[in-house]
Amino acid sequence: MTATSPHSPLTPPHTTPPHTAPATAAAAPAPPAPAGAPPAESVPDRGAPASAPPASGGATVTAGDPAALHTPVIAWFETNARDLPWRRPEAGAWGVMVSEFMLQQTPVSRVLPVYEQWLARWPRPADLAAEAPGEAVRAWGRLGYPRRALRLHGAAQAITERYDGDVPREHAQLLSLPGIGEYTAAAVASFAYGQRHAVLDTNVRRVFARAVTGVQYPPNATTAAERKLARALLPEDPGTAARWAASSMELGALVCTAKNEGCARCPIAARCAWRLAGKPAHEGPARRGQTYAGTDRQVRGRLLAVLRDAPGPVAQAVLDTVWNEPVQRARALDGLVADGLVEPLDNGLYRLPQG
Repeated sequence: MTATSPHSPLTPPHTTPPHTAPATAAAAPAPPAPAGAPPAESVPDRGAPASAPPASGGATVTAGDPAALHTPVIAWFETNARDLPWRRPEAGAWGVMVSEFMLQQTPVSRVLPVYEQWLARWPRPADLAAEAPGEAVRAWGRLGYPRRALRLHGAAQAITERYDGDVPREHAQLLSLPGIGEYTAAAVASFAYGQRHAVLDTNVRRVFARAVTGVQYPPNATTAAERKLARALLPEDPGTAARWAASSMELGALVCTAKNEGCARCPIAARCAWRLAGKPAHEGPARRGQTYAGTDRQVRGRLLAVLRDAPGPVAQAVLDTVWNEPVQRARALDGLVADGLVEPLDNGLYRLPQG
């Protein structure tokens, strides 16, 4: 995800439902994306594992016995959830939405300072909407995948124009906003408004794969079967469902990680289908990792860094100094222009987008 949420861990879900950004440092790597492509709707997070009591006896959980998961996982969350700014009441729905955008494929440790600066500068969607989109790109800094900044800016404009500056409550309305997909809409509706939605990020998918399906990793892309399982496991009460979404996400982020999983600290280890089966090794497609060094993504990042730091337009000759391979450099710059992240001007000058 994630992903994403105002609230302290112990506040009631209908007021400030908690959640944790999806995926951890140990999370299963996401499939590589084309240079400059938008990230998948997941929210990796690399917080240090929290402590939890060892599990006691029990039977394997099935989709027909969801309460066997809900009660221990939510209880674990109440004690072990991290205190993150988007979980606090003052964050509001806008704070939740900003966190969801930022946490996609980006660890919590990198998001925290940017998130706090962003909310201090733009505490409401209308504040961001009033600025040029290039300012969103500039403030995004080195979070990566800067098209997220443009999409968040576009969402802020739509919220200001269509909903009087308030993040909408309805799932369908959230889905209609620029840059909002199924995951983010469900996460905001759940974490900001305490609604009943299946919130499927990388962490949650891994917890369900192991505890219920009995496999080490979920598929590389979310499947219809996973969505069906998530709906089957969803508590009927909206507030409990929102709490469950946050709890299962945090469990995957801190305990049921992709590598070096902490089964001794897991509240449902004694009921986990994968552990009871002897932790069979993954038999599906290889887990694909992402590379960065030497890629167009790295070149794009260097070009944007120069433009972000410059007080005005930047000459082509200055941009040419950031990478010594001219064909790749030109391709990366053309991609930034095509993505709307850079505006070409006359006389070989470039700047961040202004309109």
